[in-house]
Amino acid sequence: MQHLVCGISSAGRVVPDVDGEPFLVEKAQGPYVWDQKGRRYADTALGFGATFLGHTDPDVTEAVRVAMERGSMPAYAHALEEEAASSLAAHTKDLSKVIFLNSGSEAVHLACRTARAVTGRRKIVKMAAGYDGWFDDVAFGNAGSQEALMGSNVRPSNGDTLLLRFNDVADAELLFSECNDVAAIVLEPMMANAGCVVAKPGYLEHVVSLARKRGALVIMDEVLMGFRLHPGLASHHLGISPDLATVGKAIGNGYAVAALVGHPDIMSAFEDKRVVRAGTYNGNPVACAAVNASMKVVDTIDYAALRQAGDALRETIRVSFEENGADVVTSGYGTVFTLWSSRSAPIDYREAVQKADPSFSANMHIALRRAGVMSMFGTYGRHYISARNSAPVMQQLAEGFASAAQQLAV
Repeated sequence: MQHLVCGISSAGRVVPDVDGEPFLVEKAQGPYVWDQKGRRYADTALGFGATFLGHTDPDVTEAVRVAMERGSMPAYAHALEEEAASSLAAHTKDLSKVIFLNSGSEAVHLACRTARAVTGRRKIVKMAAGYDGWFDDVAFGNAGSQEALMGSNVRPSNGDTLLLRFNDVADAELLFSECNDVAAIVLEPMMANAGCVVAKPGYLEHVVSLARKRGALVIMDEVLMGFRLHPGLASHHLGISPDLATVGKAIGNGYAVAALVGHPDIMSAFEDKRVVRAGTYNGNPVACAAVNASMKVVDTIDYAALRQAGDALRETIRVSFEENGADVVTSGYGTVFTLWSSRSAPIDYREAVQKADPSFSANMHIALRRAGVMSMFGTYGRHYISARNSAPVMQQLAEGFASAAQQLAV
């Protein structure tokens, strides 16, 4: 790689060589990826969750093909944009106003800008160890950073961004008692990048209530979790009603698109020019075609069966390791989960750090590759299940994890 910096454009995609061979994707289709030598792998990374319907979904691909033939970037208004906004809003309940962007990072950035304009305040609160994009406002306190541990009595901050401990009600109460300049709090339905740490019962509701009492807006970052638990926002599925939400990944099934959705009264700030937004590629025909097609497909998914199949795989993985003398547990949901070398899943980031085993995670990735399963590489990596994974694919995954359990037991 002579010209590409570090050999890749996004650091999260790096995977190690295995048996002296690098991994380069030659093709991706359905639940599979093929390497440069034509070897096929069942894929559990699935575009970091972006290809929820599987790679190159035929319905989405055909819609995009038609859009490209009509012109991929006309620079003017086009009918597909409102059509895509309508199809997305049909799944987001009272968050009925839509602005399309190109990445989740942009969507979170615009959500924060909107909250500041509407409230007249400056402070943004995000979860310690949460990932809400790589823009400066929120690229702070991510999993793996010293700040995320919140080890001192001084709350970590970076400019106007403050950190909050996930699943810690007392810390949320303390923050809102100490700070009266919070424009918004950015919440995730699950701390995915910290290892799929699930919210405790009542935690999200309590934080939302505190924010509302103090006049702060609630932004749900659903770039990863949106449309993964049901055909809509995970927060709605979990009983949470945010003021704004960011979505991406699944809404375009691998095409570069994200969106900010919000209540009409809040989104009116764009109409009266309190909030500035722009973007050459925002709402382009290709992205809108992908959204339209993806929304039609998610309406056909049997989510209950999908979650059940994923949960069954999680149990099969646990049993496979138990049969080889090892304790493992998964955290998350049937459609996205993290594997831990432990008897219990972490309930917060501090526990996640204590339970994290980089050597186990690295060896697991390598063992899975040797068994024909491709996965994310990293201590807090996630395994995704496609909405269109067939029974044979799920069986292949189960066998791959069983093989990995045997390899790691040697």
